[in-house]
Amino acid sequence: MASIALSASAALLPLKRNSGAWSKLFPFSSKSYLSFKTCRKNRFISFAASNSSGRNGDLVVTSEDESASQTYTWPDKKKPRICILGGGFGGLYTALRLESLVWQDDKKPQVLLVDQSERFVFKPMLYELLSGEVDAWEIAPCFADLLANTGVQFFKDRVKLLCPSDHLGVNGPMTCTRGGTVLLESGLIVEYDWLVLSLGAEPKLDVVPGAAEFAFPFSTLEDACRVDRKLSELEQRNFGKDSLIRVAVVGCGYSGVELAATVSERLEEKGIVQAINVETTICPTGTPGNREAALKVLSARKVQLVLGYFVRCIRRVGEFEASVKQPETGAIPNVAADKNSDKYILELQPTIKGLESQIFEADMVLWTVGSKPLLPHVEPPNNRLHDLPLNARGQAETDETLRVKGHPRIFALGDSSALRDSSGRPLPATAQVAFQQADFAGWNLWAAINDRPLLPFRFQNLGEMMTLGRNDAAVSPSFVEGVTLDGPIGHSARKLAYLIRLPTDEHRLKVGVSWLTKSAIDSVALLQSTLTKVFSSS
Repeated sequence: MASIALSASAALLPLKRNSGAWSKLFPFSSKSYLSFKTCRKNRFISFAASNSSGRNGDLVVTSEDESASQTYTWPDKKKPRICILGGGFGGLYTALRLESLVWQDDKKPQVLLVDQSERFVFKPMLYELLSGEVDAWEIAPCFADLLANTGVQFFKDRVKLLCPSDHLGVNGPMTCTRGGTVLLESGLIVEYDWLVLSLGAEPKLDVVPGAAEFAFPFSTLEDACRVDRKLSELEQRNFGKDSLIRVAVVGCGYSGVELAATVSERLEEKGIVQAINVETTICPTGTPGNREAALKVLSARKVQLVLGYFVRCIRRVGEFEASVKQPETGAIPNVAADKNSDKYILELQPTIKGLESQIFEADMVLWTVGSKPLLPHVEPPNNRLHDLPLNARGQAETDETLRVKGHPRIFALGDSSALRDSSGRPLPATAQVAFQQADFAGWNLWAAINDRPLLPFRFQNLGEMMTLGRNDAAVSPSFVEGVTLDGPIGHSARKLAYLIRLPTDEHRLKVGVSWLTKSAIDSVALLQSTLTKVFSSS
């Protein structure tokens, strides 16, 4: 799985050599800059940690106009300065790793974490928000709370421009005194010695006509809240009616299957979930045990699997469009032609011979197919040394120590990084990979600052986990071949594993107590219900 991250769609734009304004901001370079062009055009407020408060979490509000020419002043001019862009698994856990290491007083770095959101999101558990199994604060704690007892400063801001200067040492002696400069959207300029790119990815909705307008992505906390609200609206609208809520899930990878299982459990007999996949099987890259457990659950909940099809387009049902008839599922009730009852048409094309095109109708479309890294596309600058090497997907090419090739002071993690395993296969864009990379990035930053050799990153696959409902999951640990824990046992194992992975000890304790309390309440409620049934039958 893959926001985490800065919500920005960007392009690398060469600036004019004679631009006086930019030469003042970036006196060491006037060739090219890595520009992050944000998707949203609304006014942005920057929350900057105060240097004078002496306590993390105290934030100073600076407006866009007020900070047009401000440069961030690091507390100590002599200590190393590390700027981390993106507060997902890669960024936040790198910051926490740096905090946990032992440093000499004069070499302990100053760490600045920048993210567009004020909350860290534990993405693998977003599905539990739809089932009501967890609360938002448990899986999306505030950065200010997580970093309150650390030396890490947090800025809520977006990246607008990046100008690295560490390329100056590529073909000559490493004599550059700083790594580069970051311009934030609020106007704040941050100079750094070391940079960590962990910008995450965003859903790719522009490949199918109508997907961006009508489909719901499921990648961020905001996405999960929007999906939850829409489901609640549909449930209220259909309350007491015979019509079924129809939900189409596009994509049957892990995310799509988890979403289909969660939504089908929530709707029960009130709805029908259709899962569409271009492959002829679900979870094609998953373990056989997880796939079998998922198929069993989806079949029990009557999820309709539409395999071997891709979505050609999505459109809203018009005022004069008649309802369509779906193969094998019977006629769909006529569509009410009013603005308060939107329904959508999905045109499907087969990917294998022998299948016919289909047209489906849905009250809601959930999109889980594809993602695009938030690193920018690169236009060839005048001086190629400024360029960040990107692959076809827009990810930074890194060496085995996670440093961007040609830029020894820039590290890239997670979706921002293009790295392959020992067999040459690209590493999956999962939280497990980003979590392990953060551990290595933190150590390698320590090694680089202390003139020690850097360690090559080696991914260790610990297994795969997926949720299948409130009391159901599938866990296939890599250290026990052929074994899959499913049902309530798998559910408990998954929650325990993720509890251990939560960012800080304090947050783990709070969440653990909360989950134990909820479990106790559910157990008492189940016991009362069982006793009531026994006594009523007797």
